[in-house]
Amino acid sequence: MSTKTPASPRFAYKGDRLKPLRAFCQTARLGSISRAAEALYLSQPAVTLQLQALERELGARLLERSGRRITLTREGQELYELARPLVEGLDGLDGAFRERVRGLDAGELNVAAGSSTILYLLPKIVEAFRAAHPEVRLTLHNVTGAGGLDLLRSDAVDLAVGSMLDVPADLSYEPVYRFEPMLIAPRDHPLARKPELELQDLSPYGLILPPQRLTTYRLVDLVFQQNRVPYTVALEVGGWEVIKQYVAMGLGISIVTSICLTEADRERLATRSLARYFPSRSYGVVVRKGKYLSPHARAFTELIRPALFEREDYYANGQSER
Repeated sequence: MSTKTPASPRFAYKGDRLKPLRAFCQTARLGSISRAAEALYLSQPAVTLQLQALERELGARLLERSGRRITLTREGQELYELARPLVEGLDGLDGAFRERVRGLDAGELNVAAGSSTILYLLPKIVEAFRAAHPEVRLTLHNVTGAGGLDLLRSDAVDLAVGSMLDVPADLSYEPVYRFEPMLIAPRDHPLARKPELELQDLSPYGLILPPQRLTTYRLVDLVFQQNRVPYTVALEVGGWEVIKQYVAMGLGISIVTSICLTEADRERLATRSLARYFPSRSYGVVVRKGKYLSPHARAFTELIRPALFEREDYYANGQSER
């Protein structure tokens, strides 16, 4: 007598996983079943049934109520990270398909970057992109720090190019370039002639640094504090070009990243490596996790480094994990 294998449990919504996953993602994003129902043009009971069926199918509690707001359980957070790029990718399929069929001959691309990245790193990349895709309107948003991250999170830009020390959990950062930390001073400065440069040798001289909110200032402060070496900030000013000019005028010394040093700068300024004390700075591409990159954005990243996100099949499923 043959033994039958027990049939897998069947639920009403198992045949169409997109609907309950979409309901789940909207509820997780909005923190409310009623608001999710409005966004999906469904009744609240219909969304509740889909969520209940999804929990039964997966055998885990995904949502819990915290006051008036719906929050994710630990299992729910894991599912949200998996489901969000899938749902966004499918919901954007029509537009993505039309864009691919139309090709790269029209459309727009928005890139966030700081002044130094726009000035020193991107010119050749922008030139190559414009030559290959002249009909694409390219907009470079000159922002730094939290401003660039806000644009990424709100999908106001397709990607960002720049330097990051701490990468938030909702973003992915792929470093591409590395630049050495450098001391710059007037050519007749005492530090320019010193054979061996120690960190404490900088203490007597005022530093010209970018504003405190920026990464460079925070990094300089951290290194001096860790080595218990006092330092003085003579002037805070934004922009490497301004800093270099003020150093050349004898108003102070500075610690910069070699990305901003041209051949002309090395002729008019004394430059000394500080790699012994300061880490090199990486520059690369930042994207929002789950963001589907358009063909324009992919073409731009290919010019920075081919197959930048290919290791995790980013373009196929929208994920951006390294």
